[in-house]
Amino acid sequence: MPSFELLGGRDMVSSVAATESYENLALLMRDEEGVAVTGDGLTVHGTVFAFLDGDDLIVELPAARGADLRERGIARAHAADGSPARDWVRVDDQQLWPELAGEAHTFVGEPAVGGDS
Repeated sequence: MPSFELLGGRDMVSSVAATESYENLALLMRDEEGVAVTGDGLTVHGTVFAFLDGDDLIVELPAARGADLRERGIARAHAADGSPARDWVRVDDQQLWPELAGEAHTFVGEPAVGGDS
């Protein structure tokens, strides 16, 4: 299996299972339009939409979707520098990673409203 620079500047060490799941996710996502696997995480057109932190996948999702996942206990808020990061959630269920990374890719990769007008 290819080795990716997974954690960049992240502080937490990931388990073998989480690292393997993230590598599989990276292999799956890297062929999507505009996606790159970097030391900072998965990016679309240069903007990070998902990364591994410890044994959790951190994804950027629309606020309503993130709130729904948190309310149902599927995700937790992600805190960057000690304060909650807007639109970012932590997910530990590795079976959900491909679905949520796909949603994050779509959300982050969408052009800004009115961007082409």
